[in-house]
Amino acid sequence: MPNLVDMTYAQTGKSTNTNELGMRDMQARAYERRDSQYLLLKAPPASGKSRALMFIALDKIHKQGLKKAIVAVPERSIGGSFGKTDLMEYGFFANWEPNPKFNLCTPGGDSSKSKVDTFHEFMDNDEPLLICTHATLRFAFETLDESKFNEAVLAIDEFHHVSADGENRLGELLRSVMAKSDVHIVAMTGSYFRGDSVPVLSPDDEAKFSKVTYNYYQQLNGYTHLKTLGIGYHFYQGNYTSAINEVLDTDKKTIVHIPNVNSGEAGYMDKYEAVDTILQQIGDVEYQDEETGVVFVKRHSDGKELKVANLVDDQPLHRDRIVAYLREVDSVDDMDIIIALGMAKEGFDWPYCEHALTIGYRGSLTEVIQIIGRCTRDSSNKSHAQFTNLIAQPDAADDQVTLAVNNMLKAITCSLLMEQVLAPNFKFKTKRLNDDAPHKAGTIDVLGLKEPSSNRVKQIVEDDLQDLKVSILQDRDIQKTMTMDFDPEVVNQVMIPKVIRMNYPDLSEEQIEEVRQHVVVDSVVKGGVIEQNGDKRFLRTASKFINIDELAIDLIDKINPFQQAYEILSKSVDKKVFRVIQEAIEVTRINMTDDEAVLRYKQVGEFMKKHSRKPDINSHDFDERRMAEAIIYLNKRKREQAASAV
Repeated sequence: MPNLVDMTYAQTGKSTNTNELGMRDMQARAYERRDSQYLLLKAPPASGKSRALMFIALDKIHKQGLKKAIVAVPERSIGGSFGKTDLMEYGFFANWEPNPKFNLCTPGGDSSKSKVDTFHEFMDNDEPLLICTHATLRFAFETLDESKFNEAVLAIDEFHHVSADGENRLGELLRSVMAKSDVHIVAMTGSYFRGDSVPVLSPDDEAKFSKVTYNYYQQLNGYTHLKTLGIGYHFYQGNYTSAINEVLDTDKKTIVHIPNVNSGEAGYMDKYEAVDTILQQIGDVEYQDEETGVVFVKRHSDGKELKVANLVDDQPLHRDRIVAYLREVDSVDDMDIIIALGMAKEGFDWPYCEHALTIGYRGSLTEVIQIIGRCTRDSSNKSHAQFTNLIAQPDAADDQVTLAVNNMLKAITCSLLMEQVLAPNFKFKTKRLNDDAPHKAGTIDVLGLKEPSSNRVKQIVEDDLQDLKVSILQDRDIQKTMTMDFDPEVVNQVMIPKVIRMNYPDLSEEQIEEVRQHVVVDSVVKGGVIEQNGDKRFLRTASKFINIDELAIDLIDKINPFQQAYEILSKSVDKKVFRVIQEAIEVTRINMTDDEAVLRYKQVGEFMKKHSRKPDINSHDFDERRMAEAIIYLNKRKREQAASAV
């Protein structure tokens, strides 16, 4: 199957070059906001968020009068990013030198009580730096007064783990220390999305944060080596282990994420069997190194020896030694393939990775973005990075057909969102008639575009469009439009405003229309390709080719921003499967009784004799359309009856 997303970048080197203080572009931008009490840093994997925090925390301790910095990470393996670091060598005024005793993410000492005791000791002494997990922070907070966080910096890495949900303990902790202490907070995330359903912060709390946003396009365009990124899907029937060799190129440095044992994709295998089966597909296991935990495999095709890391085996002794080995990897030859389940996602650093192969649909957009980030590090061994999702193909005979179709649609949703995130950002402004002023770089004029009439709308347009697109693309009705030639104006003018109203109930209808226009224009432009022809620029979408100088809202509204999903999907699966997908969606729209379905079905034979074809669901003739709906309806009823009989 072709990639759903193919992006090419200019390799300017800007995002990896450093200034006189040893800071990369993103780090310098974050450092400019170092005086903020509450700072929210959104930046992609490999942009250097860990070191950005070091610069900011050291400035707060040495120059702003704060006493301590606490760094909380989701899991111990990520704590390695905050180990001892020489910053003065590159021009900064101090080094990051945590006392090993207060790095609670190092192997050993797994007792949560001992870590909490050490946390309490840290809060009562003069040590300036502590690294711990989110869990340790939560446990320690249960027996600490909020005032203990006075004059301290609290840095929360992978901030999307926090939630505004009242049941989220990390979110409750954050709100409590903000309300009852003078703590400074640095929140960092590689995800552009606040969460798949519940926002990270309430709007009132989020408004207190200064925001530094460094987008994926800035990061990847500023690399030195990585030039292209592909995001694609491969559909299989049966068991995924029989299809994995179709997408696993063992010449590429690859992370394979196997499906959760409770998912449909896992089938009958437990996680250990899954690893063994994948290894058998690759080659013959020779031995496992006792000191490092590396598995050596002789490849079937040519006998080449490959080094494999098994992160699925969660026995502490094995896990610690292979994680320790991976932390020390400094050569492209040190590792070939990593097999993982819950690990090797956020915060995991293997810059040589060229291919992230994920088996089974992932329900969280944030998780997908984190996995893609594993292969988008800049490294001299690669000019292309690839994310592939291996997904079960729907089968009409399977009673899980609806689940499979939903998974497929959600996977495509992830691709569309990633395309939006990975594309360059544009500023859109209202085009004035007879305005012949030269175009500003990165600015596109749109005739009829409503400009924000309030600071609230301006903030949404500038900061929240990506989050809003998550909500729009996760809407079930929107997803259904991806598999049929749906009326674009209904999508743009009816369905999208409905989602905006749900997300921003405080907006007036006029403000909703302003937001709607900006999200639709931004989605259409980022979902297309801008081509230069002489002194003219053209926007090529799935269905139109438009002179950018002639862009207007009424024209944009005639383009379904998600039409390309239909185009690619219809060409990537066979007609039978595509019909199954369409029928699974159509059946949710059909309002019909069993009696009418039987009556209509009796008419189908006569119709086929007369027209030599089946009734068309898209026919303008009411009776023909109802016959087609009856066929779909009765097929669904048969599947339901077969499932209930098992």
